[in-house]
Amino acid sequence: MSRFWSPIVATLKPYVPGEQPRMANLVKLNTNESPYGPSEKALEAIRAAADMDLRLYPDPVALGLREAIARRYGMSVGEVFVGNGSDEVLAHTFAALLKHDRPLLYPDISYSFYPTYAGLFGIEAVEIPLNADFRIEIAGYRRPAGAIILPNPNAPTGIGLPLSDIERLVSEHSDQPVVVDEAYIDFGGESAIALVPKYENLLVVQTFSKSRALAGLRVGFAIGQRPLIEALERVKDSFNSYPLGRAALAGATAAIEDEAWFEKTRAKILATRAALTKGLEARGFEVLPSQANFVFARHQNHAGQTLAAKLRERAVIVRHFAKPRIEDFLRITIGTDDECAKLVAALDEIL
Repeated sequence: MSRFWSPIVATLKPYVPGEQPRMANLVKLNTNESPYGPSEKALEAIRAAADMDLRLYPDPVALGLREAIARRYGMSVGEVFVGNGSDEVLAHTFAALLKHDRPLLYPDISYSFYPTYAGLFGIEAVEIPLNADFRIEIAGYRRPAGAIILPNPNAPTGIGLPLSDIERLVSEHSDQPVVVDEAYIDFGGESAIALVPKYENLLVVQTFSKSRALAGLRVGFAIGQRPLIEALERVKDSFNSYPLGRAALAGATAAIEDEAWFEKTRAKILATRAALTKGLEARGFEVLPSQANFVFARHQNHAGQTLAAKLRERAVIVRHFAKPRIEDFLRITIGTDDECAKLVAALDEIL
């Protein structure tokens, strides 16, 4: 601590990102990155942007990228907001839309940045417990609220809600903003973007980090009706008018337009997920039904922390959360077939 700190600093509980270890022959399955490289068209666009005059600022309104996203999802450009990863988009959302007289609601087992942002922006929050099957129950949100945010599919469980449940939640809270965080939606879920024209209180947030394999570029976006997007723009321009560099704008635009690459790599990940789930279950794991690019699994006879440590000894890194109810689970990113085979081989040695 320092006497120069602002009072809020001492009370913050910062988000802890997934580890980026430097190990020889590492099988890295801990941060839900894509196992495949980005679209070659995206890489070409990034190279071209890097060769241009970088002494100039990028487009502060990211018009080209927003136009590409709008075309992809059948929206108008004024209904699209972009930021430096979906984490920044979420931060602006917390500041712009989620602080009200009544509490913000979100799941108790969920993306751990939510309580961090709530603390940072001084937002009263109430955590709504998942049910015994680790599912979000819409009925739990039928209570006084200032706003609601939830991931769909949820993280770290990977379980998704059907679009009908999302619509019920949004319609039942027509006087509150409802934010649906869809970081993993492309791996089996139903996007709520289709509901945006119908509901003025709905904001949908997505990322280029997972299904577009651009985690290192840091690009995220939100889609909502114009008044919600304007609120995000006002916060963004009070913080950083240039959140995305020229390379990021170019690469993300090319990536969202390369539908063939997107479908090909997504299909690979879904096939590997199914095979890994079957392999884990054959070895005594309970695997929650995943609609994400990871699985959440626990073994009936082995503690999660112990398994994670023993896998690490074999240069296989997975994510373990030392939290109530989920301390025996491992969150395992879907890697290549070869990486998942090495994971299973390591588990066979351990088990």
